[in-house]
Amino acid sequence: MSTKDIVFDPQLIRRFDVNGPRYTSYPTADRFVEAFNAEAYRHWLGKRTVGGINRPLSLYFHIPFCNTICYYCACNKIITKDHGRSAKYLKYLDKEVSMQAAALDGGREVLQLHLGGGTPTFLSHDEMRQLMDTVNRHFTLVPNGEYSIEVDPRKVDYDTVALLADVGFNRMSIGVQDFNIDVQQAVNRIQSFEETRLVLDAARQLGFKSISMDLIYGLPKQNVISFNRSLEQVLELSPDRISLYSYAHLPGLFKPQRRINTGDMPTADTKLQILQLAIRRLTEAGYAYIGMDHFAKPDDELTVAQRQGRLHRNFQGYSTHAECDLLAFGVSAIGKVGPSYAQNVKTLDEYYDVLDRDELPVLRGIELNSDDLLRRSIIQALMCHFEISIESIQISHLIDFNQYFAEELTDLRQMEEAGLVRVDDQWISVLPAGRLLVRGIAMVFDKYIRADRERTRYSKVI
Repeated sequence: MSTKDIVFDPQLIRRFDVNGPRYTSYPTADRFVEAFNAEAYRHWLGKRTVGGINRPLSLYFHIPFCNTICYYCACNKIITKDHGRSAKYLKYLDKEVSMQAAALDGGREVLQLHLGGGTPTFLSHDEMRQLMDTVNRHFTLVPNGEYSIEVDPRKVDYDTVALLADVGFNRMSIGVQDFNIDVQQAVNRIQSFEETRLVLDAARQLGFKSISMDLIYGLPKQNVISFNRSLEQVLELSPDRISLYSYAHLPGLFKPQRRINTGDMPTADTKLQILQLAIRRLTEAGYAYIGMDHFAKPDDELTVAQRQGRLHRNFQGYSTHAECDLLAFGVSAIGKVGPSYAQNVKTLDEYYDVLDRDELPVLRGIELNSDDLLRRSIIQALMCHFEISIESIQISHLIDFNQYFAEELTDLRQMEEAGLVRVDDQWISVLPAGRLLVRGIAMVFDKYIRADRERTRYSKVI
């Protein structure tokens, strides 16, 4: 994709910038139910080869520990410097992996592995080796798979990057957010350009295949001029992928955000100007707009997957392996097996208690019905490819599209008149002016949102 594939129209954005989910799953996690329990999840782990299907695996590990608190953070994390806590956690992780693996039907080949958090690089070198030993004992990591880890450059040196390469990681996501010192002080995350460059250079020297950077716009003390300078520094580092997230200030939900002075927050107009600047700078620098808040170089696997129609979304964002079952381990982690999602308990105490009872630590989940699967395929197509083939949906799901989605098509007319989408007999296409608002377009097909119209639970689309 090129710059012409996104049209930035502030008036349209203001008009259609509603609260909405990020659609890393459909149904979204807030729709999961506690009636879907460990027994239900175990049932699906044991039915992976029904119908002769043998899907490869994707693994996710949630490492919740951080040395220090970043005020903007909305992740499930534990602030500590005590490695006694991570040592205990790894012991219980090993038990959960063993239990899931024992219940698992089908092959053990892993195409994707991701460590998120928290701060996965909180783990010591020995702890990282221990975790990867747990993985390798139960699963087979295929050669040239995608094995990624989130990295905090403030706590990582060349030797740590070398260790990560040695145990099998070949992709890295580096948290940056903003290089401006005033912004960094306002969010309690002081991180220099030099220490960030050190980690990135080490990863390149050691053969990492893709390096991603996370930026956040809308943070306190940010303005267009300061963020432009941060963008210049990011472009100098030239990561393979860039994620540009909108900061959602929800202090009622996330306690650390209460330490942010709301008087320091940029206005809604300034935030839009920062976004417009970032999109222009990144696309002019040659990055392809993948969707939502993701940009990638033209030869990156995400860009290639999108061109070839293979792009997918899961709980780690955009991905290239739609066919995988996702096994998730650790507190609050969410997995996807067959037509089901399952989420683990959210606190360490609960996690340890349940595993001590020799039970899988599932808090809640959902088993998708035919309507969920249909709507998931439509929302995935919109989020990943900006278009839906009506004919292919009708053939795959044995429905009359116009009849089944009569109300949705009526609701889309307003967006069509505004120039966000084009609807004809064969295709629903998101137009360049609608691409930044694709979450809002996808919401039209979300049965749960349609049922309750309760959108305040989500952050703004932009």
